[in-house]
Amino acid sequence: MNITKELWGTSPDGKEIFLYTLKNASGAYVQLCSVGAGIVSIVVPDRNGKLEDVVIGYRNTNDYFADGPCSGKVPGRFANRIAKGKFTLDGVEYTLPVNNGPNHLHGGPKGFQNQVWESRIEGDSVEFLYYSADGEAGYPGNLKAVAHYTWGEDNSLKLILTAQTDKPTVVNLTNHVYFNLDGEASGSVLNHKLELNASQWLPTDETLIPQGEPQDVAGTPMDFVEAKPIGRDIQADFPALKYGKGYDNCYLIDGALPGQLSTAAELWGATSGRHLEVLTTQPAVQIYTGNWLKGCPEGKSGHAYEDYDAVAIECQHCPDSPNRPDFPTTVLRPGEVLEEAIIWAFDAR
Repeated sequence: MNITKELWGTSPDGKEIFLYTLKNASGAYVQLCSVGAGIVSIVVPDRNGKLEDVVIGYRNTNDYFADGPCSGKVPGRFANRIAKGKFTLDGVEYTLPVNNGPNHLHGGPKGFQNQVWESRIEGDSVEFLYYSADGEAGYPGNLKAVAHYTWGEDNSLKLILTAQTDKPTVVNLTNHVYFNLDGEASGSVLNHKLELNASQWLPTDETLIPQGEPQDVAGTPMDFVEAKPIGRDIQADFPALKYGKGYDNCYLIDGALPGQLSTAAELWGATSGRHLEVLTTQPAVQIYTGNWLKGCPEGKSGHAYEDYDAVAIECQHCPDSPNRPDFPTTVLRPGEVLEEAIIWAFDAR
């Protein structure tokens, strides 16, 4: 594995931003940056061996700060939404910044995705580190978060996310990378096929906060148990699809067990023959079909992204978990180590 490091720019507050390129023997490669421990590029072959970048991203380094899509980055301290920006832990109520309608999203406007992480090459991997201070964005506890990436000779990218705290807190970490398996500038992914290892999903209110109990996907437009084009049912007269202008919903992974890898999703490009399998130790996966990509920063190739030009497959815990004791816990206490894995495995058929 060949890994290179280069200075990629400086943040608005003067911090150096580094870009890492991890290239395997076949020439396929991944690029990572220290803004939000982000995935900038994944360049893999199609069925004819043509290498192409299959994740969206931006031409200018500083566009990775405060972008609406949170492209390729690790949001935190809590990915996804917390209702009304409030939760109670051990009898103490905490208040977080509200930045998505009435709710707190992705750790707020100064979340992990908008921070420059410390970074280093560690053997055949690249590791990013962020220290989140007690009280940052309203969260309790000094938190140490690490994102450890490894690129394989088999064209699989592995991410290990870990966190430790000195005070009880809540944590939900993922990566918010968006895929277009026909190439990042190739247009809509509505003709990509998606399959989810999930027979239940979480209905929400109009602000995308889960309401009530998980529901079966069978017989609804939310059903991806068998592979189908992403766009087949996206215009259906169904509340969830109206709320988000497309899919922006959390699915519970069938058979998920803490610490054990399960397949969450598979995605097929419409024309390239590229195929992606996503595996994780996390209990849920949020599917977001890029419903609001239009107007985001200029793409890497000078392409202006439009709505539905890419899909995010975010392996994580359930939204609003701190307010839902019936969901898998996101509480992290001193002496414990949060450790979750996500693997993106690429091939072509």
